[in-house]
Amino acid sequence: MKVAERFGSGHRVLVTGGAGFVPSHLVDALIARGCTVVALDNFVTGSKENVAHLLDRPTFTLVEADISEGLPTHHPALAERFDAILHMASPASPTDFALLPVEILRVGSVGTLHLLERGVADGARFLMASTSEAYGDPKEHPQRETYWGNVNPIGVRSVYDEAKRFSEAATMAYHRYRGLDAAIVRIFNTYGPRMRPDDGRAIPTFISQALRGEPITVHGTGNQTRSICFVEDLVRGILLLLDSTETGPVNCGTEHELSMRQLAELIVSLSDSTSSVTYVTRSSDDPEMRRPDLTLARELLGYEPTVAPEDGLRRTIAYFRERLG
Repeated sequence: MKVAERFGSGHRVLVTGGAGFVPSHLVDALIARGCTVVALDNFVTGSKENVAHLLDRPTFTLVEADISEGLPTHHPALAERFDAILHMASPASPTDFALLPVEILRVGSVGTLHLLERGVADGARFLMASTSEAYGDPKEHPQRETYWGNVNPIGVRSVYDEAKRFSEAATMAYHRYRGLDAAIVRIFNTYGPRMRPDDGRAIPTFISQALRGEPITVHGTGNQTRSICFVEDLVRGILLLLDSTETGPVNCGTEHELSMRQLAELIVSLSDSTSSVTYVTRSSDDPEMRRPDLTLARELLGYEPTVAPEDGLRRTIAYFRERLG
């Protein structure tokens, strides 16, 4: 299956959360295609540093705003029609769940509704960035898009899980009943340059600890697994879905499944670190297993991840080494 490029030179694209980790890489890829991109971010977790290299480009505009409050009508870059809208905005790390619970709920509910209305008004292709968290602590492994999940609706992770599940429901309602050209991507654990060292996720935490020679803090027994995807692979998959006419949901990630203990040991080795691995109390509702079934992505989009964990982790470690000195 080959998906033809649908959005490129002459197309205007809005990316919410555009100064964040994954969205900023998407912005780079869209700019490279020739798109005119407007990135909207309130910088709660995003960073201007992630898009600083684009600020002088005539095809790029950075707008500081909170989509939960609606699109600011006074900004000229937001007054023109968009050909595509990528809703990527949301704090997404376990640390954020405790610090920004209401903000997460708002951006995944009223923020999504504001953008869906704009998508209908513009006749735009609308892509909703959902998450593997929609599956919760899964009873099915690997997880297929037909699996409805095992989610605690009132747990500490629920602010993110349920915000994304609401966003999926809202996107499908606008697709079915308002004629919106919509797509949903379920993103699995992704890593790479531009992650925040202190965002609470395993890979930036392990790398930061390894580079400082500190003990690597693995939650629980370390037997719980994640399948890790380098950001370059994820961006390619998201753009394939954007270019297609598929609605989804479609999983996007890799099948490189590692236990947290294996991941910690690999990072120590690749970092040439002397750190030891220690074990701390596991957080509640932490999923036991996480790996996508990529059958749909392969069949519908021709998607195939290509970056091996060792290669992606080396590149990510190099980024953190430069930042941490």
